[in-house]
Amino acid sequence: MKTYNIGVVPGDGTGPEVVEESLKVLKAASSKFGFGMELEQLDLGGDRYLKTGDLVTDEDLAKIKSKQAILLGAIGHPDVKPGILEKGILLNLRFLLDQYINLRPVKLYEGVETPLKDKGPDDIDFVVVRENTEGLYTGAGGFLKKNTPDEVALQESINTRKGVERCLRFAFEYTRKRNKRKKLTLCGKTNVLTYAFDLWERTFYEVAKEYPDVQTDYAHVDATCMWMVKNPEFFDVIVTDNMFGDIITDLGAVLQGGMGIAAGGNINPQGVSMYEPIGGSAPKYTGQNVINPLAAIASGQMMLEQLGEEQAAKAIEDAIMKAVKNDIKSMSVGKMGYSTTQIGDMVVGYL
Repeated sequence: MKTYNIGVVPGDGTGPEVVEESLKVLKAASSKFGFGMELEQLDLGGDRYLKTGDLVTDEDLAKIKSKQAILLGAIGHPDVKPGILEKGILLNLRFLLDQYINLRPVKLYEGVETPLKDKGPDDIDFVVVRENTEGLYTGAGGFLKKNTPDEVALQESINTRKGVERCLRFAFEYTRKRNKRKKLTLCGKTNVLTYAFDLWERTFYEVAKEYPDVQTDYAHVDATCMWMVKNPEFFDVIVTDNMFGDIITDLGAVLQGGMGIAAGGNINPQGVSMYEPIGGSAPKYTGQNVINPLAAIASGQMMLEQLGEEQAAKAIEDAIMKAVKNDIKSMSVGKMGYSTTQIGDMVVGYL
């Protein structure tokens, strides 16, 4: 029996609650489809930081690198200044593990409400491939004459040919494998970011020559936001840089029903990847058993798909779809009609 070595980071706030439900579903899937999971809990997050001052130690990193994948709950603590945990843990792991792809499916399921009038599951079904280790998120920049009237703040966007090309190649391969409309849209801002997106655009069309079966398209990021709202059916796969990807994937989450059902993966195709619900830690709901675990369950589904357990992943997605179609009243906290644990049990039941 094939066994996967998985690291589990419950994290902060409601993270442990949603991870528990995701693990519940993963264990049921492993039993049904005949594979094993060795799970190790990893203590990363706000509570440990407040006690020890540690974010990611060398020992933590060594453990994480020994895993085949990481399942994450949430990072973010009300008693820790914003940015410390996010940069020190989440962004740090993405860079240290070279998780250069952030993969975000945007798919509306039957029975889930979208704020878009007259749009349904046939219209909202696309994927965003976001470059995850470069751009404005590298932290390059600095201050001059800080805290004076003449202060200058610089934030630099770092884009390398290697980083851009490997992201684009992943996007082309993913579009081909997805085999829906086989259309890849580059989202950028070539008319203003005339250096960074000149590199992106040139590389995009050079790589496209190797994928004659994939239709290519380009849209400015502002136009992309407009079309995501007006005509989301235009999109199949979107590829973009770190900052623009961060923005449009939150818009995508709202279109598919909200943060409660939006899952994401930080992917290193040759290394250790990390999967997480894209919502925050929601600390005000901690311990109330009211948070929506579907995004965490879907993150586990993404993990299985990337590990090669595609049959099990498809079965989990089918179970989620049945739950939202037949039972769950809303994706919003406290309005679901069921508790966090009941929804986990429900998905297991459909599985």
